[in-house]
Amino acid sequence: MAKKVMGQLKLQVPAGQANPSPPVGPALGQRGINIMEFCKAFNAKTADIDPGSPIPTVITYYQDKSFSIDTKSPPASYLLKKAAGLKPVGKRNRPQGSPQPGKQTVATVTAKQLREIAEAKMGDLNANDVEGAMKIILGSAKSMGIEVKG
Repeated sequence: MAKKVMGQLKLQVPAGQANPSPPVGPALGQRGINIMEFCKAFNAKTADIDPGSPIPTVITYYQDKSFSIDTKSPPASYLLKKAAGLKPVGKRNRPQGSPQPGKQTVATVTAKQLREIAEAKMGDLNANDVEGAMKIILGSAKSMGIEVKG
């Protein structure tokens, strides 16, 4: 007999760094999900990914208090900033794109780097081939003020 799904929860958790502190702990606790079990499972699942990379995660939780974890690849904006070598700035100490995209360019990436990002994101994008995925990532780069050369 199939388990009864009680709901889904979407979180963005740093790879290999899930812990019971906010926002993970309270979000899981109020739904009756075992927080430490989630942290151990998530950290084990993301052990091979660059530590600290934000990982979009969908947690499906069931009536019997069990859950399943579905992880995606890091966001395209994160991968573009990393490829462009943008340095952390601002209050949150995170890399930022251009304050005026289209008018001001903050960094450049090569077509090869764009292809690598598109291949990494292929499973999460709505594209039929790598060229289509590259166009989607190119649009993200332009909207961030990152120029693609090559």
